Amino acid sequence: MSQEQPRRPQAGQDPIKYGDVLPVSGDLSQKPITPEDAAMMQSAESRVLGQTQPGGVASVMQSAATRNEQAGIVGHKDVTDVTGDRGVTVTETQVPGRRIITETVGGQVVGQFVEPTPVQVGLTGAVRESALTIGEALEATAHTVGDKPVEQSDASAIQAAEVRATGSNVITPGGLASMAQSAAAFNAECQREEEKIKMGNVLTGATAKLPADKAATRQDAAGVASAEMRNNPDATATPGGVAASVAAAARLNENVGNVM
Repeated sequence: MSQEQPRRPQAGQDPIKYGDVLPVSGDLSQKPITPEDAAMMQSAESRVLGQTQPGGVASVMQSAATRNEQAGIVGHKDVTDVTGDRGVTVTETQVPGRRIITETVGGQVVGQFVEPTPVQVGLTGAVRESALTIGEALEATAHTVGDKPVEQSDASAIQAAEVRATGSNVITPGGLASMAQSAAAFNAECQREEEKIKMGNVLTGATAKLPADKAATRQDAAGVASAEMRNNPDATATPGGVAASVAAAARLNENVGNVM
């Protein structure tokens, strides 16, 4: 942290750390939440959403930062080094009839949700909403974890998504699954982090790279999640990753009655 010296901490008072209230890992999980960090997230939410979301990430961070400051653990102008270096972001991915909101702290996804948006009205006056497809979910992944190097678990999830989108077990040469597998193999041997192939390199424009596409369903989400976790040594899915994005698309489709 930087900027100013906090007051002497009150005896027996433990800081509220990022890992206590948000799904983060690594060094960030052990860092106390600071007022400046919370202010950055509030500003980011307001720019994209128009206001701070009740019970959202910024609200949680602000509550934790206030308690830490009152306890003398952090100063009012303190900034956590991880967020100072990598920042906080709130981004949106527009798809027909909805937008996917993704919030990150220090490069880690801490929140993701879907909001409906106005849709076109046809000549008959009926509102027309299209279901969110697997390809669109993969494109959303390029925004949420685009800077993440492709790993085998990611490649397996992308392959499972392509199989379900196309209805064929045949992997298209030069297609998404083929590109992802090649990227994962390259990254496994690559020693320099900056030279590794990132998720965004593979998944940007995913819909156009698929020979066929379909609306995401809960069965698709379950299959993709199984492939991703089965090929991850930690047996977990990446927050904001392929499985998470397909699951978000499937939930939205069910909520609006597009698919079962």
